[in-house]
Amino acid sequence: MEAIDLTAAGDWDGAHQLVMPERSPAACWLHAILHRMEGDLANADYWYGLAGRRRPSVSTDEELEHLRRGA
Repeated sequence: MEAIDLTAAGDWDGAHQLVMPERSPAACWLHAILHRMEGDLANADYWYGLAGRRRPSVSTDEELEHLRRGA
């Protein structure tokens, strides 16, 4: 997913633009990670819910790696 690569490269805005219109579980998960990275935990929790997930205790870098592997 291109948005994961953009996130890992520090292009938050580019990644956010790509995931905003998407509603797949993976896109919602990445959307949650992006809002978690910016400190907007309420919005992150909303997107985690749409992804069928809860906010984890691991770092966002670890979480991105889990998403990349499809965990």
